[in-house]
Amino acid sequence: MDEAALNAAMDRYASGDSRAFPTLHQALYPRLLAYLSRMSGSSANASDLVQETFLRMHRARATFAAGGAVLPWAYAIARNVALDHARAARLRETERLPSDPGPEMVDRGGADAESAAIAAQAARVVEGVLARLPAAQRDAFILIRYEGLSVQDAAAVLGATPTAVKLRAFRAYEALRAALDELRAKPATRGQKKKTEAAGA
Repeated sequence: MDEAALNAAMDRYASGDSRAFPTLHQALYPRLLAYLSRMSGSSANASDLVQETFLRMHRARATFAAGGAVLPWAYAIARNVALDHARAARLRETERLPSDPGPEMVDRGGADAESAAIAAQAARVVEGVLARLPAAQRDAFILIRYEGLSVQDAAAVLGATPTAVKLRAFRAYEALRAALDELRAKPATRGQKKKTEAAGA
């Protein structure tokens, strides 16, 4: 569905036409699920967060400006849901009992163990870099690079200028590229070390 039709459906929904909701849900659900999966780091949690996002959208539908763009509005609500969830998770973490082992690890085994291990390592590097980035850079990067929003729409979600959002996303991209370049260089370094040891034997 193109954005004009999506915006028109949101206008109808904001005006009280509940028949427009299935159209909005079908168009927005996959995008919001992917976004919240990245924001929360869990596809299982993301499903619940999407439902909360749609609930908040329903409650706030009367505040939607007629003729406005629904994507930045929906992403802004989803971002607030993710931030609220993260704050609640941090609070739960501080309240965990010493005997609580924490979340269980997920078995990510696959047919090709080596490829799976490499992919998992790269994913951990990306997750680690994103986690260490300032929130402003991480949010800008996710919205533009992963969610495909325009710089203008991402700026509307984040409440910043397009220039600032573009700079934040660029800095995040540079940090990720440096970390992944370092990861790719490690196997070559180990291979060179083995050759040197073999030659000296």
